[in-house]
Amino acid sequence: MTTLRTALCQFTASTDPEENLRTIDEMAARAAGEGAALAVFPEAAMARFGIKLAPVAQPLDGPWADGVRESARRHGLTLVAGMFTPSPDGRVTNTLLATGPDVDTAYDKIHLYDAFGFSESDTVAPGEKVVTVDVAGVRVGLATCYDIRFPELFRAHADEGAALTVLPASWGAGPAKLDHWRLLTRARALDATLWVAAVGQAPPGPDADIRRPTKAPTGIGHSVLIGPEGSVRAEAGETPEMLVADVDADEVAEVRKAVAVLENRRL
Repeated sequence: MTTLRTALCQFTASTDPEENLRTIDEMAARAAGEGAALAVFPEAAMARFGIKLAPVAQPLDGPWADGVRESARRHGLTLVAGMFTPSPDGRVTNTLLATGPDVDTAYDKIHLYDAFGFSESDTVAPGEKVVTVDVAGVRVGLATCYDIRFPELFRAHADEGAALTVLPASWGAGPAKLDHWRLLTRARALDATLWVAAVGQAPPGPDADIRRPTKAPTGIGHSVLIGPEGSVRAEAGETPEMLVADVDADEVAEVRKAVAVLENRRL
Protein backbone atom coordinates (compact mmCIF):
# COMPACT_ATOMS: atom_id res chain seq x y z
CA MET A 1 0.00 0.00 0.00
CA THR A 2 1.36 3.41 -1.01
CA THR A 3 0.26 6.10 1.42
CA LEU A 4 1.16 9.74 1.83
CA ARG A 5 0.61 11.10 5.32
CA THR A 6 -0.66 14.61 4.72
CA ALA A 7 -1.22 17.56 7.05
CA LEU A 8 -3.84 20.17 6.16
CA CYS A 9 -2.59 23.28 7.98
CA GLN A 10 -5.41 25.81 8.31
CA PHE A 11 -4.54 29.18 9.84
CA THR A 12 -5.34 32.88 9.53
CA ALA A 13 -2.55 34.77 7.80
CA SER A 14 -1.71 38.27 9.00
CA THR A 15 -0.34 41.12 6.89
CA ASP A 16 3.21 40.37 8.15
CA PRO A 17 5.10 37.78 6.06
CA GLU A 18 7.61 37.13 8.84
CA GLU A 19 4.87 36.40 11.37
CA ASN A 20 3.23 34.04 8.90
CA LEU A 21 6.55 32.30 8.26
CA ARG A 22 6.84 31.62 11.99
CA THR A 23 3.35 30.14 12.01
CA ILE A 24 4.23 27.91 9.05
CA ASP A 25 7.35 26.69 10.84
CA GLU A 26 5.42 25.95 14.03
CA MET A 27 2.73 23.99 12.19
CA ALA A 28 5.32 22.17 10.08
CA ALA A 29 6.99 21.01 13.29
CA ARG A 30 3.66 19.67 14.54
CA ALA A 31 2.97 17.99 11.21
CA ALA A 32 6.37 16.29 11.22
CA GLY A 33 5.76 15.20 14.80
CA GLU A 34 2.63 13.39 13.62
CA GLY A 35 4.54 11.64 10.86
CA ALA A 36 3.40 13.74 7.90
CA ALA A 37 5.50 13.72 4.74
CA LEU A 38 3.49 16.56 3.17
CA ALA A 39 2.15 19.71 4.86
CA VAL A 40 -0.18 21.99 2.91
CA PHE A 41 -0.84 25.62 3.89
CA PRO A 42 -3.43 28.08 2.53
CA GLU A 43 -3.31 30.38 -0.45
CA ALA A 44 -1.89 33.79 0.58
CA ALA A 45 -0.06 32.19 3.49
CA MET A 46 2.64 34.82 2.93
CA ALA A 47 0.21 37.69 3.55
CA ARG A 48 -3.58 37.80 3.49
CA PHE A 49 -5.68 39.37 0.77
CA GLY A 50 -7.05 42.87 1.35
CA ILE A 51 -3.68 44.66 1.32
CA LYS A 52 -1.51 45.92 -1.53
CA LEU A 53 0.27 42.83 -2.76
CA ALA A 54 3.14 44.33 -4.78
CA PRO A 55 5.03 45.62 -1.70
CA VAL A 56 5.05 42.15 -0.07
CA ALA A 57 5.78 40.11 -3.21
CA GLN A 58 9.20 38.44 -3.38
CA PRO A 59 10.95 36.29 -5.98
CA LEU A 60 11.24 32.54 -5.51
CA ASP A 61 14.87 32.98 -4.49
CA GLY A 62 13.97 35.66 -1.94
CA PRO A 63 14.11 35.45 1.87
CA TRP A 64 10.51 34.39 2.43
CA ALA A 65 10.69 31.42 0.07
CA ASP A 66 14.07 30.52 1.51
CA GLY A 67 12.48 30.57 4.95
CA VAL A 68 9.89 28.03 3.80
CA ARG A 69 12.68 25.90 2.30
CA GLU A 70 14.60 26.01 5.57
CA SER A 71 11.50 24.95 7.50
CA ALA A 72 10.98 22.02 5.12
CA ARG A 73 14.62 21.02 5.48
CA ARG A 74 14.65 21.31 9.25
CA HIS A 75 11.50 19.24 9.71
CA GLY A 76 12.17 16.75 6.93
CA LEU A 77 8.94 17.09 4.94
CA THR A 78 7.55 18.74 1.83
CA LEU A 79 5.71 22.05 2.29
CA VAL A 80 3.23 23.70 -0.07
CA ALA A 81 2.40 27.32 0.77
CA GLY A 82 0.83 30.26 -1.04
CA MET A 83 2.92 33.38 -1.69
CA PHE A 84 3.10 36.31 -4.12
CA THR A 85 5.92 36.77 -6.61
CA PRO A 86 6.60 39.78 -8.86
CA SER A 87 5.24 39.65 -12.42
CA PRO A 88 7.07 41.31 -15.34
CA ASP A 89 3.96 43.37 -16.17
CA GLY A 90 3.96 45.13 -12.79
CA ARG A 91 1.36 42.90 -11.21
CA VAL A 92 2.16 39.89 -9.00
CA THR A 93 1.60 36.19 -9.50
CA ASN A 94 -0.38 34.11 -7.01
CA THR A 95 2.18 31.36 -6.49
CA LEU A 96 2.35 28.06 -4.67
CA LEU A 97 5.83 27.14 -3.52
CA ALA A 98 6.33 23.38 -3.18
CA THR A 99 9.59 22.49 -1.51
CA GLY A 100 11.00 19.52 0.33
CA PRO A 101 13.53 16.68 0.26
CA ASP A 102 13.09 15.94 -3.45
CA VAL A 103 10.99 18.91 -4.61
CA ASP A 104 11.57 22.58 -5.31
CA THR A 105 9.13 24.07 -7.78
CA ALA A 106 6.22 26.50 -8.04
CA TYR A 107 2.76 26.78 -9.55
CA ASP A 108 1.22 30.08 -10.61
CA LYS A 109 -2.56 30.20 -10.24
CA ILE A 110 -4.15 29.82 -13.66
CA HIS A 111 -7.77 30.83 -13.00
CA LEU A 112 -8.06 34.23 -11.33
CA TYR A 113 -10.92 35.17 -9.02
CA ASP A 114 -12.84 37.69 -11.09
CA ALA A 115 -16.16 36.86 -9.48
CA PHE A 116 -18.56 37.88 -6.72
CA GLY A 117 -17.48 41.52 -7.02
CA PHE A 118 -13.72 40.86 -6.66
CA SER A 119 -11.26 41.33 -9.53
CA GLU A 120 -8.06 39.43 -8.78
CA SER A 121 -6.74 40.01 -12.31
CA ASP A 122 -6.43 43.75 -11.63
CA THR A 123 -3.35 43.05 -9.52
CA VAL A 124 -2.48 39.42 -10.27
CA ALA A 125 -1.18 37.93 -13.54
CA PRO A 126 -2.41 34.44 -14.47
CA GLY A 127 -0.23 31.38 -14.71
CA GLU A 128 -0.19 29.08 -17.72
CA LYS A 129 1.39 25.76 -16.73
CA VAL A 130 -0.05 22.64 -15.13
CA VAL A 131 2.31 21.50 -12.35
CA THR A 132 2.62 18.18 -10.57
CA VAL A 133 5.26 17.03 -8.09
CA ASP A 134 6.30 13.70 -6.60
CA VAL A 135 6.21 13.40 -2.82
CA ALA A 136 7.25 10.15 -1.13
CA GLY A 137 6.34 8.12 -4.21
CA VAL A 138 2.95 9.80 -4.80
CA ARG A 139 2.32 12.26 -7.62
CA VAL A 140 0.56 15.41 -6.45
CA GLY A 141 -1.14 18.11 -8.56
CA LEU A 142 -1.07 21.77 -7.55
CA ALA A 143 -4.11 24.04 -7.76
CA THR A 144 -5.26 27.22 -6.03
CA CYS A 145 -8.68 28.34 -4.77
CA TYR A 146 -10.78 29.51 -7.78
CA ASP A 147 -9.17 26.73 -9.84
CA ILE A 148 -11.65 24.43 -8.07
CA ARG A 149 -14.39 25.64 -10.44
CA PHE A 150 -12.53 24.30 -13.49
CA PRO A 151 -12.56 20.49 -13.73
CA GLU A 152 -10.18 20.42 -16.69
CA LEU A 153 -7.22 21.24 -14.44
CA PHE A 154 -7.92 18.32 -12.12
CA ARG A 155 -8.29 15.94 -15.04
CA ALA A 156 -4.97 17.26 -16.34
CA HIS A 157 -3.42 16.31 -13.00
CA ALA A 158 -4.89 12.83 -13.32
CA ASP A 159 -3.59 12.53 -16.89
CA GLU A 160 -0.10 13.27 -15.53
CA GLY A 161 -0.45 10.46 -13.01
CA ALA A 162 -1.55 12.39 -9.91
CA ALA A 163 -3.34 10.52 -7.14
CA LEU A 164 -3.85 13.70 -5.10
CA THR A 165 -4.50 17.35 -5.87
CA VAL A 166 -3.72 19.89 -3.15
CA LEU A 167 -5.72 23.11 -3.27
CA PRO A 168 -4.57 25.94 -1.00
CA ALA A 169 -7.35 28.54 -0.84
CA SER A 170 -8.55 31.78 0.68
CA TRP A 171 -12.23 31.29 -0.03
CA GLY A 172 -14.51 34.29 -0.21
CA ALA A 173 -17.26 34.51 2.39
CA GLY A 174 -20.91 34.99 1.47
CA PRO A 175 -24.31 33.32 1.24
CA ALA A 176 -24.03 29.65 0.25
CA LYS A 177 -20.25 29.91 -0.24
CA LEU A 178 -19.61 27.08 2.23
CA ASP A 179 -22.07 24.99 0.22
CA HIS A 180 -20.13 25.84 -2.94
CA TRP A 181 -16.85 24.86 -1.27
CA ARG A 182 -18.12 21.49 -0.09
CA LEU A 183 -19.83 20.70 -3.39
CA LEU A 184 -16.92 21.73 -5.61
CA THR A 185 -14.22 19.88 -3.67
CA ARG A 186 -16.23 16.67 -3.82
CA ALA A 187 -17.11 17.20 -7.49
CA ARG A 188 -13.49 17.68 -8.53
CA ALA A 189 -12.47 14.50 -6.73
CA LEU A 190 -15.19 12.64 -8.64
CA ASP A 191 -14.35 14.29 -11.98
CA ALA A 192 -10.75 13.13 -11.86
CA THR A 193 -11.09 10.18 -9.43
CA LEU A 194 -8.31 11.44 -7.20
CA TRP A 195 -7.90 12.68 -3.64
CA VAL A 196 -8.41 16.40 -3.00
CA ALA A 197 -6.81 18.14 -0.02
CA ALA A 198 -8.30 21.64 0.07
CA VAL A 199 -6.69 23.87 2.70
CA GLY A 200 -8.30 27.22 3.43
CA GLN A 201 -7.53 30.32 5.39
CA ALA A 202 -9.40 30.44 8.68
CA PRO A 203 -11.71 33.49 8.92
CA PRO A 204 -10.08 36.73 10.11
CA GLY A 205 -11.26 36.83 13.71
CA PRO A 206 -13.72 35.13 16.07
CA ASP A 207 -16.57 37.46 15.09
CA ALA A 208 -16.30 36.82 11.35
CA ASP A 209 -19.53 35.66 9.72
CA ILE A 210 -18.68 33.41 6.76
CA ARG A 211 -22.17 34.03 5.33
CA ARG A 212 -21.50 37.76 5.00
CA PRO A 213 -19.52 38.86 1.90
CA THR A 214 -16.22 40.65 2.47
CA LYS A 215 -14.37 43.02 0.14
CA ALA A 216 -11.49 40.56 -0.24
CA PRO A 217 -11.51 36.74 -0.02
CA THR A 218 -10.13 36.30 3.48
CA GLY A 219 -11.22 32.71 4.12
CA ILE A 220 -14.00 30.65 5.65
CA GLY A 221 -12.00 27.73 7.09
CA HIS A 222 -13.47 24.26 6.60
CA SER A 223 -10.36 22.71 5.09
CA VAL A 224 -11.35 19.32 3.77
CA LEU A 225 -9.89 16.02 2.60
CA ILE A 226 -11.96 14.25 -0.05
CA GLY A 227 -11.48 10.64 -1.13
CA PRO A 228 -11.25 9.67 -4.80
CA GLU A 229 -14.84 8.42 -4.79
CA GLY A 230 -16.10 11.77 -3.48
CA SER A 231 -16.54 11.10 0.23
CA VAL A 232 -15.49 13.56 2.94
CA ARG A 233 -12.71 11.94 4.94
CA ALA A 234 -11.97 14.90 7.24
CA GLU A 235 -13.18 18.47 7.63
CA ALA A 236 -11.97 21.32 9.83
CA GLY A 237 -14.08 23.98 11.48
CA GLU A 238 -13.66 27.75 11.22
CA THR A 239 -10.73 28.26 13.59
CA PRO A 240 -7.04 27.52 13.00
CA GLU A 241 -6.62 23.76 12.95
CA MET A 242 -4.46 20.98 11.56
CA LEU A 243 -5.84 17.77 10.09
CA VAL A 244 -3.48 14.85 9.53
CA ALA A 245 -4.57 11.84 7.48
CA ASP A 246 -3.18 9.11 5.26
CA VAL A 247 -3.83 9.46 1.52
CA ASP A 248 -3.93 5.95 0.03
CA ALA A 249 -2.74 6.14 -3.58
CA ASP A 250 -3.77 2.52 -4.20
CA GLU A 251 -7.38 3.48 -3.54
CA VAL A 252 -7.25 5.74 -6.59
CA ALA A 253 -6.53 2.77 -8.84
CA GLU A 254 -9.42 0.84 -7.29
CA VAL A 255 -11.85 3.70 -7.86
CA ARG A 256 -10.67 4.26 -11.43
CA LYS A 257 -11.21 0.58 -12.18
CA ALA A 258 -14.78 0.76 -10.87
CA VAL A 259 -15.66 4.18 -12.35
CA ALA A 260 -13.53 4.68 -15.46
CA VAL A 261 -14.61 8.25 -16.21
CA LEU A 262 -11.14 9.21 -17.42
CA GLU A 263 -11.04 6.34 -19.92
CA ASN A 264 -14.65 6.89 -20.96
CA ARG A 265 -14.18 10.54 -21.96
CA ARG A 266 -15.25 11.38 -25.51
CA LEU A 267 -14.49 15.12 -25.49
